[in-house]
Amino acid sequence: MPRRAVRSLLLTPLLALLAVVGFAAAPAQAATWSSSDQWGNWSTGGYTLYNNIWGSGAGSQTIWANSAADWGVWANHPNTGGIKSYPNAKKVVGKKISAINSLTSNYSVTVPSSGAYNTSYDIWDSNYDYEIMLWVNKTGAVGPLGTSQGTVTLGGHSWTVYKGSNGANQVFSFIRSSNSSSGTVDIKSIVNWIKNTKGWFGDVTIGDVQFGYEITSSAGGLDFRTKSFGVSAG
Repeated sequence: MPRRAVRSLLLTPLLALLAVVGFAAAPAQAATWSSSDQWGNWSTGGYTLYNNIWGSGAGSQTIWANSAADWGVWANHPNTGGIKSYPNAKKVVGKKISAINSLTSNYSVTVPSSGAYNTSYDIWDSNYDYEIMLWVNKTGAVGPLGTSQGTVTLGGHSWTVYKGSNGANQVFSFIRSSNSSSGTVDIKSIVNWIKNTKGWFGDVTIGDVQFGYEITSSAGGLDFRTKSFGVSAG
């Protein structure tokens, strides 16, 4: 057999293996940006995307993006307890609640059926004293911080509300009553409820509005895909 043909036969399985590995870690077509760095970040169109592997015992993770509305993550974190990462897209609002006429966001995601994670908004005041988490879906052994404050319908969704502290800041978690892969959230009505109805904070300045995947485990490698996302502040 000619040497060229032998080399071709040897390379074919190798190329097939590389194609499989590459597909698991990145989108089918090359993205505009990607990073496997722990704190890898990219700014585009008024948003910043972060790989954000912050927890102990984390595995490997790659974030890719074409825009803040079209991005995803491949994560391979071990099946152990504790949050490993929160890859996200962020927009800074920078206005007091009383100065915000409207604050809404839309989302559309495709998430795995295994692993342990939540898809969530993480909303902060500008001093990082208060954290508001809105879980729109969750899978596996994950749960919010704090104690239950009952249920409420706000922002177009029904939630169970939890209140607690992580030692550095107050945390208010809103866990959607059922999993959702797409929708719109009226964030202004939620922060108004916390401020005016519950009195848990005053007229704070809303800083970061983040949206992403809080991943505890994704053993073997799982894909998380954001198909649509945006924040509108008026």
